[in-house]
Amino acid sequence: MKINSRTKIVGENVLLVPYEAVHVPKYHGWMKSKELQELTASEELTLEQEYQMQASWREDEDKCTFIILEKSVYDETKDEVESMIGDTNIFLVDNLVGEIEIMIAETAARRKRCGWESVIMMLLYGIQFINIKEYVAKISMNNSKSIDFFTKLGFEEESRSEIFKEITFKKLVNEQWTSWLREQVKKIEIKNY
Repeated sequence: MKINSRTKIVGENVLLVPYEAVHVPKYHGWMKSKELQELTASEELTLEQEYQMQASWREDEDKCTFIILEKSVYDETKDEVESMIGDTNIFLVDNLVGEIEIMIAETAARRKRCGWESVIMMLLYGIQFINIKEYVAKISMNNSKSIDFFTKLGFEEESRSEIFKEITFKKLVNEQWTSWLREQVKKIEIKNY
């Protein structure tokens, strides 16, 4: 999405930066993992297809994606690729509804609350800058960690698809929930990238 092409979001433990071509080879390597493919309901792409996907996410007005960097690693190395741990996305289902996604690909970065901080920052970004009024999350039925994660964020089950083996969760945006989200993150700064 062009709106976030020159934006980074700085948190306490993570940085969210636009998905650039330089990130594609490492991202492509992650997506060769059968586990990640299953958890994200994704198929393996060729490297060329991954570059095309990156360009699409950058230019299409209905997609917003950020690469998640582990802030401590980035602060030490100043190397975005070395600091990459995952990504978070919003796909606009319609004008005011966004499908939220999160992936922490680096196993060493899991269980450090990097995903929690990243998705909350992304939810707040969507509310403030994209004017999202409702979020949905589609999660594989066998991904109990993500189901628990989004339930803790206040999402409620809306439907199940036995065909796709996924559950759709929904959360309406309101002032009380937005305030609660802000309380969950100690630091969030929107800066030029």
